Amino acid sequence: MNVQIRLPQAALSHFAHRAIDKHFRKAMKQEEEVLADRDPEALHQMRVGLRRLRTAIQVFGFATDVPSVVSESRIRKFAQVLGAVRDLDVLKLELTSHTDLPDAEQKALKQTLKKLDHQRSRDFHQLEKTLNSRKYKEFKQGMEDWLALPQLNAIAQLPIQDVLPDILLPLISGILLHPAWLMGVEFALEEKLFLPITPESIRSLLDQGDLIHDLRKQMKRLRYQTELFTDFYGEDYKAQVREFQQIQEVLGQIQDSVVLQEFLHKYLDDSIEKLCPIFSNKLDQRRTIAFKEWRSLQEKYLDTKFRNQLRQLVLRH
Repeated sequence: MNVQIRLPQAALSHFAHRAIDKHFRKAMKQEEEVLADRDPEALHQMRVGLRRLRTAIQVFGFATDVPSVVSESRIRKFAQVLGAVRDLDVLKLELTSHTDLPDAEQKALKQTLKKLDHQRSRDFHQLEKTLNSRKYKEFKQGMEDWLALPQLNAIAQLPIQDVLPDILLPLISGILLHPAWLMGVEFALEEKLFLPITPESIRSLLDQGDLIHDLRKQMKRLRYQTELFTDFYGEDYKAQVREFQQIQEVLGQIQDSVVLQEFLHKYLDDSIEKLCPIFSNKLDQRRTIAFKEWRSLQEKYLDTKFRNQLRQLVLRH
């Protein structure tokens, strides 16, 4: 049953409405600048705003009744269109930042930039169509209507303090059960054996599929979700949220190197190792450093004592 209620400051409804409003406004603030295509940072900020909006709607979904035009799935599609252009901007920055490479390698990389610019032009045209579409306009109006007169479920009247562990524990559990934590791990009886980190072992692990990429997306979502509630916890909780961000960034470095290598493999006339050996070696070195940092986090998050501490952390508020 849906009810329209006042939003007392201690109630779940207040925080749900505040979070959804904040991230919707942040995203919409960037729209004009994104369409002008003058500053790639505006595109980044709008994408982040939509992702955080989607997270807020997802986290508070049990307490809110938002119309289908502002559903989580629709917001995801808008963010994906922005993301396609943003990812190419990041690739271009990477390809143009290595000014110390030999002329032959720089020439080879510049040839791929023409392909990238062509793809970005097509993707930006799709972005323009999306932000001028009927569905996008319905989304904006639907969001404004809901924020003006929020439809809420009865449970939204509960004090936020009473439901915090019920919200956060499933999020933490979902992350702890992700199979990516076991990449490069073997078991001998009850002992965990971590395989050595070498360029060859890294390539082998990345060939296992999209586990790293999927955990990165899950960690980003968890970071956004847990950031919603920092006001209710102490410094230990805030430090943990920062560590979630650190994991996201480390996994991002690994995934970005994979995306870059796949892009170059697609558009270079020969292998990156042959045409750009120095640049290829730099990628291997950076990926190895990132994997070593990931390994230390991996060992920590597979430790039974730490996993129990993490669960207990969200119960203390």
